[in-house]
Amino acid sequence: MPRLKAIALHGLAAAVGVSAFAVQQKPILHDQQAQAPTGTHGDKPLVDSEALQDTIKADNLLARAKHLYKIAKLSEDKFGRPTRVIGSPGHEGTIKYIQKALNAVSDYYTFGLQPFSAVSGTVFESRLTIDDKLPFTAYPMSLTPPTKNKEPADGNLVLVSNEGCNEEDYPEAVSGHIAFIKRGVCPFGTKSELAGKAGAIAAVVYNYEDAPVGGTLGTPSKNHVATFGLSGREARPYVERLETGKTIAATAYIDAVVNQIVTNNIIAQTKGGDQENCVMLGGHSDSVGEGPGINDDGSGSLALLEVALNLANFSVNNCVRFAWWSAEEEGLLGSDHYVSVLAPEENKKIRLFMDYDMLASPNFAYQVYDARDAVNPVGSQALRDLYVDWYTKHGLNYTFIPFDGRSDYDGFIRHGIPAGGIATGAEGIKSRAEARMFGGEYGVPYDVCYHELCDDIRNLNLTAWEINTKLVAHSVATFATSFDGFPKRTLDEEQLFAATNMYREQTKYHGDKLFV
Repeated sequence: MPRLKAIALHGLAAAVGVSAFAVQQKPILHDQQAQAPTGTHGDKPLVDSEALQDTIKADNLLARAKHLYKIAKLSEDKFGRPTRVIGSPGHEGTIKYIQKALNAVSDYYTFGLQPFSAVSGTVFESRLTIDDKLPFTAYPMSLTPPTKNKEPADGNLVLVSNEGCNEEDYPEAVSGHIAFIKRGVCPFGTKSELAGKAGAIAAVVYNYEDAPVGGTLGTPSKNHVATFGLSGREARPYVERLETGKTIAATAYIDAVVNQIVTNNIIAQTKGGDQENCVMLGGHSDSVGEGPGINDDGSGSLALLEVALNLANFSVNNCVRFAWWSAEEEGLLGSDHYVSVLAPEENKKIRLFMDYDMLASPNFAYQVYDARDAVNPVGSQALRDLYVDWYTKHGLNYTFIPFDGRSDYDGFIRHGIPAGGIATGAEGIKSRAEARMFGGEYGVPYDVCYHELCDDIRNLNLTAWEINTKLVAHSVATFATSFDGFPKRTLDEEQLFAATNMYREQTKYHGDKLFV
């Protein structure tokens, strides 16, 4: 789960049918004979929000978290730590755990795996020296290749013109040296690729703001070179010296690997309900390599599983589709793949998508994505208001957070599907106002173990987790019962472009990394 920054505070004062998989790369469907809920779909009561919420218990969620941590520990021999990163025994075990749980309700759901190719990158060691100094904010880009032969590369910093988005911006002098490129309007991957084509041995992208640059090169290219990000504050003196014709020596070193593997999304859809009108929700099944990811996103993915299993005791009017995405931590790869291969008629069947990522942060705030119909597909704002109304009804405070591409809703918005979601915060810092609203400590991250080894079963606020899982249940029950009053989907290309264009222009993140 990416960083989430609060932008506004609100609230009361208070402490699948087969058609669903008609895509270019179909999931493998399962219809196992297994123990199922009592009765047939026809004699089950229609899902009721309060009844479904009543099935959610913190003790059950915690029991699942403890089991998930044991699964993460399967990776210790290979990785030296518990982790559920894609390609690890811990992630493979997570996939099997979810499948096994769904087997018990196989009369209720059609479910299966959707394989796709994913890119995973690891930086083992890095160092950037400029003028015999080690900049404090020099960070290797995600998915960067290593320096040649994984050895230090010596050269001079060469200032690139404009923002380095065109071949003509790279002077001949950059060949054999280190390109110094201003962050701007084009992706970091484009800058690195152009630097490589110009013969640079490495690249440094410096910020136009004082802040550091935590970016990704995105889809690998044979022309990418080892690439660092650098804060504007540290870069500024070097830029000024280069502009006066000074020579600045530098050494870049990155030991890294970029691998391509096959991993799997899990998709489960109710057999009952209107198969032409589906409510969809998802969380991600993987963690970062640094830790077990019990809050990020064990809390979201287990909440979905608990809701899915309890929903099987009810009938639905509209189909409900659950997704457990893979490779979210590598740049939203699983959800991106899913929406990218949907045929237009299948895209239209998804009336809305709800993202549930990090629901149990220890120093939590109740966060609602600030989706607005003016800049997002119509219906996104109505979903936002559903969350707001529920928190308000229960006397709970909430805060709006940016809808800025940091989680799996991104691909749905870009493909014209209304989306929204809730979260409890990552490495963002809780403010004094939020501490008054939600309790906890101000000046401290919402999750001090975000992307760390300590994101284990001790890193969960069970109160927040149970409350938010009840809200997940409410969101499912609401739309599984009726879409009355919710905007209908359209495939009109002009309308879809208008609904997503402003979002595309404003969004600089793809997952937890900047890409522009």
